[in-house]
Amino acid sequence: MRFYNRQHRHYCGIDLHVKTMYVCILDATGQVLVHRNVPSTPGALLEVVAPYREDLVVAAECMFTWYWLADVCAAEGIAFVLGHALAMKAIHGGKAKNDKIDSHKIASLVRGGLLPQAYVYPAGMRSTRDLIRRRLHLVRKRGQLLAHIQNTRAQYNLPAFARRLAYPANRTGVSAQFADPSVRKSIDVDLALIDQYDTLILDLELTIVREAIHPEHPPANPGSHDPASPHQALRWSTF
Repeated sequence: MRFYNRQHRHYCGIDLHVKTMYVCILDATGQVLVHRNVPSTPGALLEVVAPYREDLVVAAECMFTWYWLADVCAAEGIAFVLGHALAMKAIHGGKAKNDKIDSHKIASLVRGGLLPQAYVYPAGMRSTRDLIRRRLHLVRKRGQLLAHIQNTRAQYNLPAFARRLAYPANRTGVSAQFADPSVRKSIDVDLALIDQYDTLILDLELTIVREAIHPEHPPANPGSHDPASPHQALRWSTF
């Protein structure tokens, strides 16, 4: 785990939410300069940090709304640190927990060199990575449907299917093996959904391949084994 340990004059910890964010700014001695709730907008952020822009670092926990915050900091030349959510025990393990306390703890962690870092993914490839994550979500849903068919077969103590149902050609006549009409209907629904997932997943995979090998999109973190990287994903994903 990497920790951010650069020294700055000002340290800004943000407990970020969709509509609001609690901002805490400390000086090098740990004195609180700002500690208040503001709207989650670029304008509000720049306004609250304006008096402390000199040698400022902004830190926030890795959650789904951090993209815009990282982009604003990059555009304004402000150092930005993304905290690794699972490793930030000081926040998740605290008995007393609210937005005000969390923002102060984030600022204190980054000031003390104890903030575990998450990788700030480049803006140009975030959408491709999100597509890979979306594909994984659909693959898991499809897998659940296949598992439901197998579980239903075992529930009625029927013989094992002769071929793997993962392949469309092997799914013909599967529902006919169940005598009960309601069970057959349930299996038909599963099969129809699987067919739709097959189409969606294939379309996503083709898009991901085109985006990930585009010459304008070099590997975001060369040498990294981050499975969320599109280039790494192309190595281990079964397309």
